[in-house]
Amino acid sequence: MLHPDPFRDIDRLTEQLLGTSAGSARAPRFMPMDLYRSGDHYVLHADLPGVDPGSVDVSVDGGILTVKAQRSERTEHDVQWLTSERFTGSYLRQLALGQDIDADHIAATYENGVLTVTLPVAERAKPRRIEITPGAREETKVIEPSDSPDQTTTT
Repeated sequence: MLHPDPFRDIDRLTEQLLGTSAGSARAPRFMPMDLYRSGDHYVLHADLPGVDPGSVDVSVDGGILTVKAQRSERTEHDVQWLTSERFTGSYLRQLALGQDIDADHIAATYENGVLTVTLPVAERAKPRRIEITPGAREETKVIEPSDSPDQTTTT
C-alpha cells in the first residue's frame, strides 16, 4: 500500500514553474563532493552513483577543473511506475584551481560510484626551508679624492 505524499503537489508546482513536465526524467540537482588537503595534494571525492564510468569526463582548461558525467535513463518497458525519484541526465561541476595546483599531474579514479580526483600541490607552492649560509666579509673600498682618478685605497 502506498501512503500519500504531502510534498507531491509542491514538487508538481515546482516542476511547472521550472518548465519541466511531471512525466519527464528528473535532472540531477547537484553532485555532492568532499574536498580536503592531505600532505602535498588535494583530494576531491564526488558521489556519482549509478553512473557509467565511460561517461565520466574530468578536464582542466584555463585553471578550471570540470567534472561531467551522464546517468542514462532507465530502459524498462511495459512497466507501471509507482514512483521515479532517481535522477537521470547530466551532472556538471566546475571548480577554479589556484596557482598552487600542478595541473599537469592531476589524476582521477572511479570506484563504487565515487569519483576521486587527486590534485597535487605545485613544487613552487610547497613549504620549503631556506638554507642560511654564513656571509663572507666584504672588502670596503674607500675612494679618496686625489689628483689622479685611478687611485683608490682599500682597507
